[in-house]
Amino acid sequence: MMINANGIDLYYELSCADRPGVGQPFILLHGNGETHEIFDRLTARLVEAGYAVYAIDSRGHGRSGKDEKIANNMSYADMVEDIAAFIRVLELEKPILFGFSDGGIIGLLLASKYPGYLSKLIVSGANLTPKGIKAGWTLLFRVLYFFKRDPKIRMMLTEPDIRENALGEISIPVLVLAGERDVVKEEETRRIHAGISNSTLRILENETHSSYVIHSDKLYGIIEHFL
Repeated sequence: MMINANGIDLYYELSCADRPGVGQPFILLHGNGETHEIFDRLTARLVEAGYAVYAIDSRGHGRSGKDEKIANNMSYADMVEDIAAFIRVLELEKPILFGFSDGGIIGLLLASKYPGYLSKLIVSGANLTPKGIKAGWTLLFRVLYFFKRDPKIRMMLTEPDIRENALGEISIPVLVLAGERDVVKEEETRRIHAGISNSTLRILENETHSSYVIHSDKLYGIIEHFL
């Protein structure tokens, strides 16, 4: 499905066991360079559990808007406004949001700026600043940007800039996840947890940044107790 939100066309897929509008809404946000399709296994489990799942392609990704203006001006701030508008336009009542990587950054910023929009938040492999990424990965991203000049990669190298006072504005329950071998530094993940008063932290043994998320049967079991 396509919806215009915040002046941009956002593609999403709605999956639910019954007709639309039945079941608590559950928003899924993918990472940089991916699409909603990475959540196929998680979506199936959430539908079985009775949720109405809204899996979105972020701006500049998948089937969502990719015009020249968007392509050259990617920012997390705009992506937050996209999701806030998505919630308003579809009149979603207190959705749960799961955000992976860039999606987790968007989730943190959304929960901080719009405290009444979400009921719960799960963030996986998120970082507060570019310095929260391990040095080897940052070097790789710089090399990729040198050759590709992809604005999505540039965004990762220059953003986000989430301060402790912004994390302190988040009052809803938050589950903070990261892999033991994540591209995000463990101390960065612990900073996110420490900054949110109502948060739970899980560092997942033997997991990488994406091993338990992308097309994974593991993820629902990891978040089920929190839900």
